[in-house]
Amino acid sequence: MTVNQKKFPPCFADLDSVFPMGGEGLRETPESCMPCCYKTACLRKAITDKGGIAVHQEMVDRAYESGRVGFFERWSRKKALSAQKQKKVK
Repeated sequence: MTVNQKKFPPCFADLDSVFPMGGEGLRETPESCMPCCYKTACLRKAITDKGGIAVHQEMVDRAYESGRVGFFERWSRKKALSAQKQKKVK
């Protein structure tokens, strides 16, 4: 471990642990994460990792279902997110 690295809890940046799907179909931060001093950094890391692309895809789908975006914009955004996902896999 280098000087700049911190000792993070085992759930750090695990999308399903720190930002799970709630009962209403929306992602929520659990109460157990509220007192954690790493909460903001943890959520940022979870969203910027590969799993975060799934969250963005969910947002695009909700926007389409609510009528805020049309078919072609949804298709374009999902295609861009798919390309990002492929880039992060490599």
